[in-house]
Amino acid sequence: MGALSLFDTPALHRLRDCSRVLVAGAGGGFDVLSGLPVAFALQEQGKSVVLANLTFTPVTRTTARPVAPGLFEIDAETEGADAYFPEKHLAVWLRDNGFPDRMFLIRKGGPADVRAAYAWLARELRLDGLVLVDGGTDLLMTGDEAGLGTPVEDVTSLLAARALDLPVKLAMCVGFGVDAHHGVCHAHFLENVAALAGLGAYHGVFALTPGIAAVDAWLAAVDRVQQHTPGKESIVCASITDAARGEFGDHHSLARTRGEGSELFINPLMSMVWGFDLDAVAERVLYRDDIAHATTPFEVAAAIEAFRDRTPLWPRRTIPV
Repeated sequence: MGALSLFDTPALHRLRDCSRVLVAGAGGGFDVLSGLPVAFALQEQGKSVVLANLTFTPVTRTTARPVAPGLFEIDAETEGADAYFPEKHLAVWLRDNGFPDRMFLIRKGGPADVRAAYAWLARELRLDGLVLVDGGTDLLMTGDEAGLGTPVEDVTSLLAARALDLPVKLAMCVGFGVDAHHGVCHAHFLENVAALAGLGAYHGVFALTPGIAAVDAWLAAVDRVQQHTPGKESIVCASITDAARGEFGDHHSLARTRGEGSELFINPLMSMVWGFDLDAVAERVLYRDDIAHATTPFEVAAAIEAFRDRTPLWPRRTIPV
């Protein structure tokens, strides 16, 4: 890789020789938004960047163009239900702010379906780099931790990306702590980071700091999408952007989190981006063979549950700080 200095970001340094990079949201919904700072930074370097997302949008009820089984292309002109179509709202912001607005939506399916969609993208776009981004940190859960968060979509995307033969494949997580309400034990996340570091597969962290052009653009894009998805905004995105702006503790920027008993802990760790070798992350998923032949997300979920029923789980622990 060549000598690095403290002025380099090790994760992004690995993309230095790539010219055509796919930045993809792993877990669906708003995950693609968490990849925007990286996408904008790569575009600043003159690289061709395309966005993709495992989508929760009922894409067949839109005017998205089918390009392959389970894979659709949209842009700012695509029509669909405004109540929940975050990718379309993002495309409009991209167009209005001078960025390419082409985006690909991967319909939820089994591992084989999602793998085929990624294979089409790699082939037709002639990719030489991939960044798979998770809003949250449950992408690193291997299967026997105390809690896995919401693994079905994340791991389906992760294993699909693992099947690609590309020079550079990175997995990135942003939003340390936001998965607590989904049962993730963050001591276990840190233990998994340490294990990847021991394998040479942990590529460090960098902060999403306002005042950097790529970060400012990301903040503006997230604001636009959140404003156009009333009542269905992303709590994950709100937590990350609030943290980046310097909010702390039980801060609520969304009405949907202000209910009784809903306490947040917004903090600077939420706006840190963690980078890893994608294949190394995928190879540590203990149940990957169990879900290999699943044909629907429901079968994936059932296989994960069956795996955990027969597997001793790590005891939950508190970070001693």
